[in-house]
Amino acid sequence: MNNGVLLTIGSAFIFSVMNALIKAASDTIPTAEIVFFRSIIGTVLILLLMKHSRIRFSSQGIPLLVLRGVFGALYLLAFVYTLANIPMADAVILAYLSPFFVLVFSRLILKETLPPRSVLLLLAVLTGAGLIINPLDYDSYNLYALAGVASAAFAAGASITIKQLSKRHHTYEIVFYFLFIATLISAMLMADHFVMPQGVTWLYLIAIGVVSLLGQIFLTQAFSHENAAVVAVTRYIGIVFNILWGLMFWQEIPDSLTIAGGTVIVIASILLSNRRPVAAKAMMNGEEQESQQEKATVR
Repeated sequence: MNNGVLLTIGSAFIFSVMNALIKAASDTIPTAEIVFFRSIIGTVLILLLMKHSRIRFSSQGIPLLVLRGVFGALYLLAFVYTLANIPMADAVILAYLSPFFVLVFSRLILKETLPPRSVLLLLAVLTGAGLIINPLDYDSYNLYALAGVASAAFAAGASITIKQLSKRHHTYEIVFYFLFIATLISAMLMADHFVMPQGVTWLYLIAIGVVSLLGQIFLTQAFSHENAAVVAVTRYIGIVFNILWGLMFWQEIPDSLTIAGGTVIVIASILLSNRRPVAAKAMMNGEEQESQQEKATVR
């Protein structure tokens, strides 16, 4: 097993630990407050990295940087809300719907042409999501699952903006806007519902911020050692780690619909990842590695 694959597995494991910490903290801390602590710690750390690397803020492209930050903030809020209220495996599988939305948004917004047979794969992804959400058994659980679908849509929006931003902006600057805007939005949302963390919860919140940056470093390094498609596929092992944490700490046993829907989504998403829109293929020649590294910053 080469270094790229090992680093990818390491990043998937670290992010699964972050998800477990988020779920543990959500027992007493509201969603917006978890996002606030996760983001403000990351903001401080990325500023230190920018200072160390002598990265300066740009004076151009600010509106798109802000839009990337808003998409990233909404992704975090929706994902943490979902993770706090449904089994870890379900929340993570729904977040993996983002390749589906990337293709849809690329067609609707960027007017890119979908590759042949992608429509069938998109329908397969929708079927998989439908099995997990289970619309025939509508209750409050479905609202949480729909928030999970929304998190994937916001992540896709962030990925599309990053694709444009990575041509002119340093990774650290893009990540800074994401974390800083997430800090501002979550601070406003938690203002009237702030809960003072107690005891071990402080440790959870600090660890979430540190672990998320560590996972990001592992993932970025993985993209520098291995083909982007291999990394994208290997990342799905994260579902296994999340299922294990759910079983060990919350006795969450995936039901048959989750297993069936998750299997369909994973297989279809892997195939979709290798079927970029036709226009995108030409644009990404020669810059694929860099672009994929930037896409990783969405988390």
